[in-house]
Amino acid sequence: MLQVNFIKENQELTIAGLQKKNLPNAEEAVSKALELDQKRRDTQKELDDTLAQSNSISKQIGMLMKEGKKEEAEQAKAQTGELKSKSKELEEVLREVSIELTEHLYTLPNLPHESVPVGRSADDNETVLTQGEIPKLHEGAKPHWELISDYDIVDFELGNKVTGAGFPFYKGKGARIQRALINFFLDEAIAAGYFEVQPPIMINEESGYGTGQLPDKEGQMYEATADKLYLIPTAEVPITNIYRNEIIDEANLPIKNVGYTPCFRREAGSWGAHVRGLNRLHQFDKVEIVQIRKPEDSYQALEEMIDHVKGLLEKLELPYRILRLCGGDMSFTAAITYDFEVYSAAQERWLEVSSVSNFEDYQANRLKLRHKVDGKTQLLHTLNGSALALPRILASILENNQTPEGINIPKVLQPYCGFDKI
Repeated sequence: MLQVNFIKENQELTIAGLQKKNLPNAEEAVSKALELDQKRRDTQKELDDTLAQSNSISKQIGMLMKEGKKEEAEQAKAQTGELKSKSKELEEVLREVSIELTEHLYTLPNLPHESVPVGRSADDNETVLTQGEIPKLHEGAKPHWELISDYDIVDFELGNKVTGAGFPFYKGKGARIQRALINFFLDEAIAAGYFEVQPPIMINEESGYGTGQLPDKEGQMYEATADKLYLIPTAEVPITNIYRNEIIDEANLPIKNVGYTPCFRREAGSWGAHVRGLNRLHQFDKVEIVQIRKPEDSYQALEEMIDHVKGLLEKLELPYRILRLCGGDMSFTAAITYDFEVYSAAQERWLEVSSVSNFEDYQANRLKLRHKVDGKTQLLHTLNGSALALPRILASILENNQTPEGINIPKVLQPYCGFDKI
């Protein structure tokens, strides 16, 4: 959530940033935030003055009674009664305008970093690195949705029977590869200094608002309506919310956590060949890395996280590229995002497998996540990254490593799988 004082002191910068994120009517949105803030300040001052006046008069009542000025004391009592009634009205106005201001600020996206390119869609993203050799497949090579059927390692029909479309069963060696990838990603993160946590896969409303998933403008979260709980879209949400309403001791920074969870996304409106097979699911597995850093260290941490994901893809021997997302293709909460895509040789296209983002202090302001600097509290910066999401990684491994004799397993995964070929 943007800070009102920052908006007030940097109006043109805020408007330009919101426009870069393609927010309609950015100027009006900024003006409304400042008007609500001024109304809140004016109401607070009037309330403070009213309470001060009431307290001052209340102190006089006892003196007037001692001096025998009963009539004047009664008048003072009546006046304090009126002031108390007025203060209650002002308190209600203050409460309402504070809620309205907070709800308005929730509608404003994070401002993009200055290096974020201008653009409206994925077509405007910048390719910053392409790495690895694209494999040349044998004649008759198949896309992964045919391979998984041929080898009976992922079953979409069974998932559709039990739950619905987008909830596949992984079977036999398919299940073992899933487990191998999860363990490999976790081991690599732990070796890089991340602390493993296994968080809940449901969150409450406070957590959803804390990291910016709520309000859910696109309706992408599954909700357990009876209890107002939500199935998580990523482990980022529960892991980052560990530190909601916390003041972190300097000695405990930086914080580096990793967690594996199933993830759930409704992906409402998704259809077509580009979402076939494992390309887009309603439930999928992912290992997520999360960092909490001091503001001056967060961009160094971002580079470290990017290098970590690069290392995973190189060990899996997958060709990949890194994109710096434009303002229009970034998430609501991110200040900067780098997407990793792996090349699917059978589909002949790039598949997104990771997003690594710095949210700067946007989430921290929602979370009230702070540390102390020279005795004063200061917001921290939050970062996260997929390291990695499994479905498209599995799709690429299957497609890129297929041979007429079977599918070769990357060497780094063989000890985890217990086999080297399907």
